[in-house]
Amino acid sequence: MIAPRVRIVVLGLAGVLLVSGQNTVDREMTAKIRVEGLEHSQALPVFETLTIEIGPRLTNSPAFKRAIDFARDRLETYGLANVHLEPWKFGRGWTLEHLTVEMVEPRYMPLIGYAEGWSPSTPGDLVATPVFLGGKTPAEIESLRASIKGAIVMTQPIQTAFVRQDRPQPTEGSGDGPPVLSPPALFRGAPEAQRFTTLVREAGPGVMLRPNVLADGTVYVTGRDAGPSAVPSIVLASEHYNLIARMLEHKIPVKLRVNIQSKFYDTDLNAYNLIGEIPGTDPALKDQVVMLGAHIDSWHTGVGATDNADGTTTMMEAMRILKAVGARPRRTIRVAIWGGEEQGLLGSKAWVAQHLSGDANRQARDNLAVYFNIDNGTGPIYGFALENNADAKPILDSWLEPLKDLGVRRNVNLHLTDTDHLSFLAVGVPGFNPFQDYQDYDVRTHHTNMDMVEHVKPEDLRQAAIVMASFAYNAAMRDRPIPRPQTAH
Repeated sequence: MIAPRVRIVVLGLAGVLLVSGQNTVDREMTAKIRVEGLEHSQALPVFETLTIEIGPRLTNSPAFKRAIDFARDRLETYGLANVHLEPWKFGRGWTLEHLTVEMVEPRYMPLIGYAEGWSPSTPGDLVATPVFLGGKTPAEIESLRASIKGAIVMTQPIQTAFVRQDRPQPTEGSGDGPPVLSPPALFRGAPEAQRFTTLVREAGPGVMLRPNVLADGTVYVTGRDAGPSAVPSIVLASEHYNLIARMLEHKIPVKLRVNIQSKFYDTDLNAYNLIGEIPGTDPALKDQVVMLGAHIDSWHTGVGATDNADGTTTMMEAMRILKAVGARPRRTIRVAIWGGEEQGLLGSKAWVAQHLSGDANRQARDNLAVYFNIDNGTGPIYGFALENNADAKPILDSWLEPLKDLGVRRNVNLHLTDTDHLSFLAVGVPGFNPFQDYQDYDVRTHHTNMDMVEHVKPEDLRQAAIVMASFAYNAAMRDRPIPRPQTAH
């Protein structure tokens, strides 16, 4: 039988908590970080600039570029070194300039709906009875091609399945829960529905309408640039979509007015990542890097408050705190503000491909000690997903302990999906994302028209920044880097 590990904790000089296995927490520095983060926070002005002044930040839109420039200027005022933008090839930017979607017969009713990202414009107002295709077979679609062409088309059956419950909170209780924590599968859509939409698009409708998976007037909207073959498209609140469909079923004459006007931007096809750092001071360790990251891009229907202006604000504030308290980390602490996360982690993937992937980047990859991301939720940090990295658990647990009075709970051995730490895990770098509050995240704010500032509390921004600054500092001061993950994702 293998002897159990014994965890020995003693209080050393200068208030440093010494834990067996090199798990050290500098309590004096932690105290400074807490005071700075709680009493002198500058998080709220950054958050309000991103959400209220700039608003939605769709990748490569003018608002995205304004936001990334703002963040660059702010990091420079904090005194970070090597602050710069790094371009990567993305494609066209897009903005929604005007949208009309309403029922005009047999009575007037404005409809809740939003054009999908990168939807082209309609020629102008389309006023017509919609063609309802829900439940049609591919053969029936072929027979209706003439009536579909140029028409207002309702592509899906009446929506009956809804996301009505947020994902579970893994830090409550004592179990480790399911092996993977990800959004409900309904968000992704059924493959057969996607194939059906492609078939309808090929028939050349004037505009496509579809419902979404949320309820109560909340509209989940994303989108992609489909190029010259794209068809104007709108996502309606499911209750409104269903009403129109039921009226058609009852043979009630219905007419809708729809008008989308959008604008594409193709002068600069690059999107940008923002990088800044606090240089390391230890001659033997300064080339090693502890990295923080968050994505600044958002979707276009809300203001991207919970996804991910709060995360961007947290990481920028963490770096400001470290500079303000005079931190002199042994390793370099670097922050990255990513673009293109919402289109498939594109910004972080581009950075990893350029700087960490392949034989030519072996040394840089080895020198990337750990990456801490923040996304997938809002509110305070409760703990981190350990990503099957058992050797990292006692280290991250020791760093969490002095912060428990701020509301942190525990780290949990789960794998998180759909955010930028995956780009680092893919090349063998330890990457971690925290668990935050999921109340009203999946059912209300995530990629929706309700992603607004009311769902973010200033005190949570302060708490999260303190946790991230503390974790970054402790990682930068260890004699050894965080153990590499044992399994690839």
